[in-house]
Amino acid sequence: MDIALDTLPPQGGNKDHVTVLGIESSCDETAASVLRLARGGEPEILSSRISSQDDIHRPFGGVVPEMAARAHMDKIQILIAGAMADADIDYDALDAVAATSGPGLIGGVITGLMSAKGLALSLGKPLIAVNHLEGHALSAKLSAPCPFPYLLLLVSGGHTQLLSVNGLGDYTRLGSTVDDAAGEAFDKTAKIMGLGFPGGPNVERAAKTGDAKRFKLPKPFSGKPHADFSFAGLKTAAARAFASMDNPNAQDKADLAASFQTAVCGALTDRTQRAMEMFKEAHGDGPQRCIVAGGVAANKRIRSALDTLCVKNDFKLICPPLKYCTDNAAMIALAGAERLLAGYTDDLSAPARPRWPLDGDAAKHNPASGSGKKGPKS
Repeated sequence: MDIALDTLPPQGGNKDHVTVLGIESSCDETAASVLRLARGGEPEILSSRISSQDDIHRPFGGVVPEMAARAHMDKIQILIAGAMADADIDYDALDAVAATSGPGLIGGVITGLMSAKGLALSLGKPLIAVNHLEGHALSAKLSAPCPFPYLLLLVSGGHTQLLSVNGLGDYTRLGSTVDDAAGEAFDKTAKIMGLGFPGGPNVERAAKTGDAKRFKLPKPFSGKPHADFSFAGLKTAAARAFASMDNPNAQDKADLAASFQTAVCGALTDRTQRAMEMFKEAHGDGPQRCIVAGGVAANKRIRSALDTLCVKNDFKLICPPLKYCTDNAAMIALAGAERLLAGYTDDLSAPARPRWPLDGDAAKHNPASGSGKKGPKS
């Protein structure tokens, strides 16, 4: 018997609580999580499993998309089964299956989304196609109450953006990178210096014993009236500084790592300062909230600098726990649960998207981080 892909009716809008399986596979982390959310309540994470691919990509100094996709296929069913076992519930107890539908490396996105579609169809449950960036945008709610609106600094290997999070599905971009993301700059700088993969944690580790004043590196767009970022010039300056040294030793690398990390901190805080001013113009003065999410948010030096900035500007800094800063499925399950409670579902024709900006209209007319054949990247 043929089953139409769009026959499942919207569900969840009249429920008081929902239980959702979330699946994440947008880059090099394969993850599955089961989360329960009551209307107006705090999320309860019943399980969260993550499989890292660091060992696979380390020899190449970066993520190899084809290898990432194969690794997702090898791990995803095992992780889903493990997450369900950890949650100690039957599949019939799920109210929906949520999966990252983009943006990300298309092979990985397809793997996770197709797994979710197969489960949703076999169980007769709704599918929630989640924007990976929305998962990050809501991730602070995994550990603390965080009512709308709030300012979001999303800073990761693929994205560096400042957004006003006004409500579920309601996002206003205040600034974005015009070239490289901050995490990408960390990884490439680490590769140039021979610090290994993943680059961000290795640069942070090396910087602990370095002299941050030794190298004078640029802070692009510092003091500009907009809230956009640029890291390509900083990355190039660090590469030139490294190339200028003869047989750099461990201390040379530590000094350059510290100088680079300090320059990134300066760029992030300067642009976030401008975004805070823009946010207050829209939402009024008084205490506000600033969320920092994404893999780079795990950097303790950056967290400390942002905390100081927030105190200065009467913002409360809220950071997800470190395990929820990097890519994870709990944030995807949360975004799915929030959408289900609001009555939003997707049919089984939902596409996998390599590009999917949160603020689609703004990105279409002003794609700050560039554009490709299939539209704006972010």
